[in-house]
Amino acid sequence: MPLWEEILRAVIGSFFGTVGFAMLVHVPKRAWLASGVIASFSYLVYWGCLHIGLSDPTSIFLGSFFGSLTGLLCARKMKIIGTVFLMSAVVPVVPGLGLYRMMAFLAQNRIGEGADMGIRAMITIAMIALGLGAGGMIDKMLHSHSLKNHHI
Repeated sequence: MPLWEEILRAVIGSFFGTVGFAMLVHVPKRAWLASGVIASFSYLVYWGCLHIGLSDPTSIFLGSFFGSLTGLLCARKMKIIGTVFLMSAVVPVVPGLGLYRMMAFLAQNRIGEGADMGIRAMITIAMIALGLGAGGMIDKMLHSHSLKNHHI
């Protein structure tokens, strides 16, 4: 498959998957498009980082970081709670399949494989949390700096 086709499939898949998730968890309709776009670009950052040779945890961190920054900016502009966009930004990289496989391996008494899958899933979860937290911290520093300058 050509590279452009792979990119297009990833972006479209993450967009519609996230919009579907947004509908499922009752995100306000006016935020569906932005949620899908943020998730698509967050996934594109993750995917691009993987394809230039960065590790999976680093790529997940950078995709989540990008999603956090853009999501919080969008939340401020649209006057919607930031959690809506933060949650949407990471939908494409949440390790649901890894956790499912871990449980399947453990149920089949394949403890080593289950433990390996569980560790990978926990690393993914940690990188998502770090990316969101770092983005939130940068956003807060930038926003509080702009507020201080605005009031002078």
